[in-house]
Amino acid sequence: MPQDSSHPTGPAQPTRPHRVVVIVDENSNPFELGCATEVFGLRRPELGRQLYDFALCSPEPRTLMRDGFFTLTGVAGLEAADSADTLIVPNRPDTDVPRRPAVLEAVRRAHARGTRLVGFCSGAFTIAEAGLLDGRRAACHWMWAESFRARFPRVGLEPDVLFVDDGDILTASGSASALDLGLYIVRRDHGAEIANAVSRRLVFAAHRDGGQRQFVERPVPDVPDESLAPLLAWAQERLGEPLTVADLAARAAVSPATLHRRFRAQLGTTPLAWLSGERVALACRLIERGEVRLDVVAQRSGLGTAANLRARLRRETGLSPSAYRRRFGPAAGEPLSA
Repeated sequence: MPQDSSHPTGPAQPTRPHRVVVIVDENSNPFELGCATEVFGLRRPELGRQLYDFALCSPEPRTLMRDGFFTLTGVAGLEAADSADTLIVPNRPDTDVPRRPAVLEAVRRAHARGTRLVGFCSGAFTIAEAGLLDGRRAACHWMWAESFRARFPRVGLEPDVLFVDDGDILTASGSASALDLGLYIVRRDHGAEIANAVSRRLVFAAHRDGGQRQFVERPVPDVPDESLAPLLAWAQERLGEPLTVADLAARAAVSPATLHRRFRAQLGTTPLAWLSGERVALACRLIERGEVRLDVVAQRSGLGTAANLRARLRRETGLSPSAYRRRFGPAAGEPLSA
Protein backbone atom coordinates (compact mmCIF):
# COMPACT_ATOMS: atom_id res chain seq x y z
CA MET A 1 0.00 0.00 0.00
CA PRO A 2 1.68 3.23 -1.11
CA GLN A 3 0.71 5.21 1.98
CA ASP A 4 3.28 4.30 4.56
CA SER A 5 1.82 3.45 7.96
CA SER A 6 4.68 1.69 9.68
CA HIS A 7 4.59 4.05 12.67
CA PRO A 8 0.99 4.28 13.92
CA THR A 9 1.86 5.29 17.44
CA GLY A 10 0.56 8.53 18.93
CA PRO A 11 -0.24 10.08 22.27
CA ALA A 12 -3.02 8.26 24.11
CA GLN A 13 -5.51 10.23 26.21
CA PRO A 14 -3.62 13.58 26.27
CA THR A 15 -4.25 15.82 29.27
CA ARG A 16 -4.53 18.86 27.00
CA PRO A 17 -5.25 19.23 23.28
CA HIS A 18 -2.29 18.40 21.11
CA ARG A 19 -0.83 21.72 19.92
CA VAL A 20 -0.32 22.06 16.15
CA VAL A 21 1.63 25.09 14.96
CA VAL A 22 2.15 26.08 11.31
CA ILE A 23 5.11 28.23 10.31
CA VAL A 24 4.16 30.54 7.44
CA ASP A 25 7.06 32.11 5.56
CA GLU A 26 7.40 34.40 2.56
CA ASN A 27 5.88 32.92 -0.62
CA SER A 28 4.22 30.05 1.28
CA ASN A 29 1.44 28.18 -0.54
CA PRO A 30 -2.06 29.17 0.64
CA PHE A 31 -3.62 25.82 -0.30
CA GLU A 32 -1.56 23.74 2.09
CA LEU A 33 -2.12 26.36 4.80
CA GLY A 34 -5.85 25.96 4.18
CA CYS A 35 -5.55 22.16 4.41
CA ALA A 36 -3.80 22.41 7.78
CA THR A 37 -6.44 24.83 9.04
CA GLU A 38 -9.32 22.63 7.87
CA VAL A 39 -7.93 19.44 9.40
CA PHE A 40 -6.39 20.73 12.63
CA GLY A 41 -7.80 24.22 13.22
CA LEU A 42 -11.58 23.96 13.08
CA ARG A 43 -13.74 23.43 16.13
CA ARG A 44 -15.78 20.24 15.86
CA PRO A 45 -18.67 20.42 18.33
CA GLU A 46 -20.22 17.32 16.76
CA LEU A 47 -17.35 15.28 18.26
CA GLY A 48 -17.89 16.62 21.76
CA ARG A 49 -14.24 17.50 22.34
CA GLN A 50 -11.40 19.59 21.00
CA LEU A 51 -8.96 17.53 18.97
CA TYR A 52 -6.18 20.08 18.56
CA ASP A 53 -4.99 23.46 19.73
CA PHE A 54 -4.00 25.27 16.51
CA ALA A 55 -1.88 28.33 15.80
CA LEU A 56 -0.05 30.08 12.99
CA CYS A 57 3.28 31.82 13.36
CA SER A 58 5.66 33.71 11.10
CA PRO A 59 9.13 35.20 11.33
CA GLU A 60 7.80 38.59 10.19
CA PRO A 61 4.73 40.69 11.21
CA ARG A 62 3.63 40.75 7.55
CA THR A 63 4.07 37.72 5.31
CA LEU A 64 3.56 37.98 1.55
CA MET A 65 1.99 34.73 0.39
CA ARG A 66 2.67 32.93 -2.87
CA ASP A 67 2.90 35.21 -5.92
CA GLY A 68 1.71 38.14 -3.81
CA PHE A 69 -1.91 36.94 -3.79
CA PHE A 70 -2.38 38.35 -0.29
CA THR A 71 -0.49 39.37 2.83
CA LEU A 72 -0.88 37.48 6.11
CA THR A 73 -0.82 39.58 9.27
CA GLY A 74 -1.89 39.28 12.90
CA VAL A 75 -0.30 35.89 13.64
CA ALA A 76 2.13 34.97 16.40
CA GLY A 77 5.86 35.36 16.11
CA LEU A 78 8.21 32.50 15.43
CA GLU A 79 8.55 31.84 19.18
CA ALA A 80 5.13 30.10 19.03
CA ALA A 81 6.86 27.19 17.31
CA ASP A 82 8.65 26.46 20.59
CA SER A 83 5.38 25.31 22.19
CA ALA A 84 4.32 22.98 19.36
CA ASP A 85 3.67 19.26 19.78
CA THR A 86 3.41 19.06 15.99
CA LEU A 87 5.13 21.64 13.79
CA ILE A 88 4.12 22.04 10.14
CA VAL A 89 7.03 23.60 8.28
CA PRO A 90 6.81 26.15 5.44
CA ASN A 91 6.44 25.01 1.85
CA ARG A 92 6.64 27.13 -1.27
CA PRO A 93 7.22 26.79 -5.03
CA ASP A 94 10.67 28.45 -5.12
CA THR A 95 12.45 25.39 -3.76
CA ASP A 96 15.92 26.63 -4.79
CA VAL A 97 15.73 29.74 -2.58
CA PRO A 98 17.29 29.06 0.84
CA ARG A 99 14.98 29.19 3.86
CA ARG A 100 15.46 31.87 6.49
CA PRO A 101 18.05 30.82 9.09
CA ALA A 102 15.60 31.72 11.87
CA VAL A 103 13.01 29.32 10.41
CA LEU A 104 15.52 26.50 10.04
CA GLU A 105 16.72 27.02 13.59
CA ALA A 106 13.13 26.92 14.90
CA VAL A 107 12.61 23.62 13.06
CA ARG A 108 15.83 22.18 14.51
CA ARG A 109 14.89 23.25 18.05
CA ALA A 110 11.48 21.65 17.68
CA HIS A 111 12.94 18.37 16.48
CA ALA A 112 15.54 18.34 19.25
CA ARG A 113 12.86 18.50 21.95
CA GLY A 114 10.79 15.71 20.36
CA THR A 115 8.22 17.70 18.38
CA ARG A 116 6.61 15.89 15.46
CA LEU A 117 7.54 17.57 12.14
CA VAL A 118 5.23 17.65 9.12
CA GLY A 119 6.05 18.83 5.60
CA PHE A 120 3.43 19.28 2.89
CA CYS A 121 4.46 19.14 -0.79
CA SER A 122 7.77 21.07 -0.98
CA GLY A 123 7.95 21.19 2.83
CA ALA A 124 10.39 18.27 2.65
CA PHE A 125 12.94 20.76 1.29
CA THR A 126 12.65 22.80 4.50
CA ILE A 127 13.20 19.79 6.76
CA ALA A 128 16.06 18.50 4.60
CA GLU A 129 17.69 21.95 4.54
CA ALA A 130 17.57 21.92 8.33
CA GLY A 131 19.65 18.74 8.16
CA LEU A 132 17.01 16.51 9.73
CA LEU A 133 16.28 14.07 6.90
CA ASP A 134 19.71 12.57 6.26
CA GLY A 135 19.43 8.78 6.36
CA ARG A 136 15.64 8.98 6.59
CA ARG A 137 12.71 8.54 4.23
CA ALA A 138 10.64 11.35 2.75
CA ALA A 139 8.14 12.29 0.06
CA CYS A 140 7.85 15.39 -2.09
CA HIS A 141 6.03 16.36 -5.27
CA TRP A 142 7.09 14.31 -8.31
CA MET A 143 7.87 17.53 -10.21
CA TRP A 144 10.73 18.31 -7.78
CA ALA A 145 11.97 14.76 -7.23
CA GLU A 146 15.14 15.07 -9.31
CA SER A 147 15.99 18.45 -7.82
CA PHE A 148 15.47 17.07 -4.33
CA ARG A 149 17.69 14.04 -4.96
CA ALA A 150 20.44 16.24 -6.37
CA ARG A 151 20.44 18.57 -3.36
CA PHE A 152 19.86 15.97 -0.66
CA PRO A 153 21.39 12.66 -1.84
CA ARG A 154 21.44 11.20 1.70
CA VAL A 155 17.64 11.33 1.99
CA GLY A 156 15.65 8.24 0.95
CA LEU A 157 13.13 9.93 -1.33
CA GLU A 158 10.08 7.80 -2.15
CA PRO A 159 8.65 9.36 -5.32
CA ASP A 160 5.61 7.15 -5.88
CA VAL A 161 3.71 7.57 -2.60
CA LEU A 162 1.18 10.08 -1.33
CA PHE A 163 3.00 10.50 1.96
CA VAL A 164 5.68 8.96 4.16
CA ASP A 165 5.48 8.40 7.93
CA ASP A 166 9.01 8.12 9.26
CA GLY A 167 8.01 8.28 12.91
CA ASP A 168 8.52 11.82 14.16
CA ILE A 169 8.88 13.29 10.64
CA LEU A 170 6.02 12.99 8.14
CA THR A 171 6.02 14.36 4.60
CA ALA A 172 3.34 14.56 1.90
CA SER A 173 4.06 14.46 -1.81
CA GLY A 174 1.78 17.16 -3.17
CA SER A 175 -0.82 19.80 -2.46
CA ALA A 176 -3.90 17.56 -2.28
CA SER A 177 -1.97 14.88 -0.43
CA ALA A 178 -1.69 17.36 2.44
CA LEU A 179 -5.28 16.30 3.16
CA ASP A 180 -4.32 12.63 2.94
CA LEU A 181 -1.50 13.10 5.42
CA GLY A 182 -3.56 15.36 7.67
CA LEU A 183 -6.33 12.78 7.96
CA TYR A 184 -3.75 10.03 8.50
CA ILE A 185 -2.35 12.03 11.43
CA VAL A 186 -5.86 12.44 12.88
CA ARG A 187 -6.34 8.68 12.59
CA ARG A 188 -2.95 8.02 14.16
CA ASP A 189 -3.79 10.37 17.06
CA HIS A 190 -7.50 9.69 17.58
CA GLY A 191 -8.48 6.52 15.70
CA ALA A 192 -10.45 5.66 12.56
CA GLU A 193 -13.84 6.76 13.85
CA ILE A 194 -12.72 10.33 14.52
CA ALA A 195 -10.75 10.46 11.26
CA ASN A 196 -13.84 9.35 9.35
CA ALA A 197 -15.91 12.07 11.04
CA VAL A 198 -13.36 14.69 10.04
CA SER A 199 -13.21 13.35 6.47
CA ARG A 200 -17.01 13.51 6.19
CA ARG A 201 -16.88 17.15 7.24
CA LEU A 202 -14.25 17.74 4.55
CA VAL A 203 -16.16 15.63 1.96
CA PHE A 204 -12.83 13.89 1.30
CA ALA A 205 -11.87 10.22 1.48
CA ALA A 206 -10.38 9.29 4.84
CA HIS A 207 -8.08 6.80 3.11
CA ARG A 208 -7.13 7.23 -0.54
CA ASP A 209 -5.52 4.16 -2.11
CA GLY A 210 -2.72 4.51 -4.58
CA GLY A 211 0.30 6.76 -4.87
CA GLN A 212 1.25 9.81 -6.86
CA ARG A 213 2.51 7.62 -9.72
CA GLN A 214 -1.05 7.36 -11.01
CA PHE A 215 -1.14 11.15 -11.35
CA VAL A 216 2.29 11.37 -12.98
CA GLU A 217 1.77 8.76 -15.68
CA ARG A 218 -1.92 9.25 -16.46
CA PRO A 219 -3.16 12.63 -15.24
CA VAL A 220 -6.06 12.57 -17.73
CA PRO A 221 -6.91 9.25 -19.42
CA ASP A 222 -7.62 9.47 -23.15
CA VAL A 223 -10.85 7.50 -22.66
CA PRO A 224 -11.99 7.76 -19.03
CA ASP A 225 -13.25 4.56 -17.49
CA GLU A 226 -16.69 4.47 -15.97
CA SER A 227 -16.63 5.69 -12.37
CA LEU A 228 -16.18 3.04 -9.70
CA ALA A 229 -18.06 5.11 -7.11
CA PRO A 230 -21.41 3.24 -7.34
CA LEU A 231 -19.65 -0.13 -7.10
CA LEU A 232 -17.56 0.98 -4.11
CA ALA A 233 -20.65 2.27 -2.30
CA TRP A 234 -22.47 -1.02 -2.99
CA ALA A 235 -19.54 -3.08 -1.70
CA GLN A 236 -19.07 -0.95 1.43
CA GLU A 237 -22.63 -1.79 2.47
CA ARG A 238 -21.87 -5.53 2.17
CA LEU A 239 -18.43 -5.94 3.69
CA GLY A 240 -19.71 -8.57 6.10
CA GLU A 241 -20.78 -10.77 3.21
CA PRO A 242 -18.38 -13.19 1.45
CA LEU A 243 -17.68 -10.78 -1.40
CA THR A 244 -15.08 -11.79 -3.97
CA VAL A 245 -13.49 -10.00 -6.90
CA ALA A 246 -15.77 -12.04 -9.15
CA ASP A 247 -18.79 -10.67 -7.25
CA LEU A 248 -17.54 -7.11 -7.76
CA ALA A 249 -16.96 -7.73 -11.46
CA ALA A 250 -20.43 -9.23 -11.86
CA ARG A 251 -21.99 -6.22 -10.10
CA ALA A 252 -20.10 -3.88 -12.45
CA ALA A 253 -21.05 -6.06 -15.44
CA VAL A 254 -17.43 -6.39 -16.56
CA SER A 255 -14.84 -9.15 -16.57
CA PRO A 256 -12.48 -9.49 -13.58
CA ALA A 257 -9.60 -8.40 -15.83
CA THR A 258 -11.44 -5.23 -16.85
CA LEU A 259 -12.34 -4.51 -13.23
CA HIS A 260 -8.69 -4.94 -12.25
CA ARG A 261 -7.64 -2.41 -14.91
CA ARG A 262 -10.25 0.09 -13.73
CA PHE A 263 -9.17 -0.22 -10.11
CA ARG A 264 -5.54 0.30 -11.12
CA ALA A 265 -6.39 3.31 -13.27
CA GLN A 266 -8.79 5.03 -10.86
CA LEU A 267 -7.55 3.98 -7.41
CA GLY A 268 -4.00 2.80 -7.99
CA THR A 269 -4.69 -0.52 -6.28
CA THR A 270 -6.31 -3.90 -6.93
CA PRO A 271 -9.92 -4.89 -6.15
CA LEU A 272 -8.73 -7.44 -3.57
CA ALA A 273 -6.42 -4.95 -1.81
CA TRP A 274 -9.20 -2.34 -1.71
CA LEU A 275 -11.69 -4.83 -0.30
CA SER A 276 -9.24 -5.96 2.37
CA GLY A 277 -8.46 -2.37 3.37
CA GLU A 278 -12.15 -1.49 3.69
CA ARG A 279 -12.75 -4.54 5.90
CA VAL A 280 -9.89 -3.61 8.21
CA ALA A 281 -11.21 -0.05 8.43
CA LEU A 282 -14.66 -1.38 9.37
CA ALA A 283 -13.10 -3.65 12.01
CA CYS A 284 -11.32 -0.63 13.49
CA ARG A 285 -14.59 1.30 13.69
CA LEU A 286 -16.35 -1.61 15.39
CA ILE A 287 -13.58 -1.85 18.01
CA GLU A 288 -13.67 1.90 18.57
CA ARG A 289 -17.43 1.73 19.12
CA GLY A 290 -16.95 -0.80 21.91
CA GLU A 291 -17.41 -4.25 20.39
CA VAL A 292 -15.25 -6.52 22.56
CA ARG A 293 -15.88 -9.88 20.88
CA LEU A 294 -13.22 -10.57 18.28
CA ASP A 295 -15.29 -13.18 16.47
CA VAL A 296 -18.16 -10.68 16.07
CA VAL A 297 -15.79 -7.99 14.76
CA ALA A 298 -14.25 -10.49 12.33
CA GLN A 299 -17.63 -11.69 11.05
CA ARG A 300 -19.23 -8.25 10.72
CA SER A 301 -16.21 -6.84 8.91
CA GLY A 302 -15.90 -9.79 6.55
CA LEU A 303 -12.49 -10.85 7.86
CA GLY A 304 -13.86 -14.25 8.83
CA THR A 305 -11.91 -15.40 11.87
CA ALA A 306 -10.37 -13.81 14.95
CA ALA A 307 -6.95 -15.05 13.82
CA ASN A 308 -7.29 -13.36 10.44
CA LEU A 309 -8.52 -10.17 12.14
CA ARG A 310 -5.46 -10.12 14.41
CA ALA A 311 -3.08 -10.64 11.48
CA ARG A 312 -4.72 -8.03 9.24
CA LEU A 313 -5.06 -5.41 11.95
CA ARG A 314 -1.45 -5.79 13.03
CA ARG A 315 -0.26 -5.56 9.44
CA GLU A 316 -2.31 -2.42 8.72
CA THR A 317 -1.93 -0.55 12.02
CA GLY A 318 0.99 -2.19 13.81
CA LEU A 319 -1.29 -2.93 16.78
CA SER A 320 -3.07 -6.00 18.09
CA PRO A 321 -6.87 -5.69 18.51
CA SER A 322 -6.46 -5.30 22.28
CA ALA A 323 -3.80 -2.62 21.89
CA TYR A 324 -5.93 -0.84 19.29
CA ARG A 325 -8.91 -0.83 21.62
CA ARG A 326 -6.82 0.48 24.55
CA ARG A 327 -5.68 3.37 22.40
CA PHE A 328 -8.83 4.26 20.49
CA GLY A 329 -11.76 2.39 22.06
CA PRO A 330 -14.03 3.21 25.00
CA ALA A 331 -12.17 3.91 28.24
CA ALA A 332 -14.02 1.18 30.16
CA GLY A 333 -15.18 -2.32 29.29
CA GLU A 334 -14.19 -5.92 29.21
CA PRO A 335 -10.98 -6.86 27.41
CA LEU A 336 -11.27 -8.13 23.86
CA SER A 337 -11.82 -11.86 23.65
CA ALA A 338 -12.47 -14.49 21.05
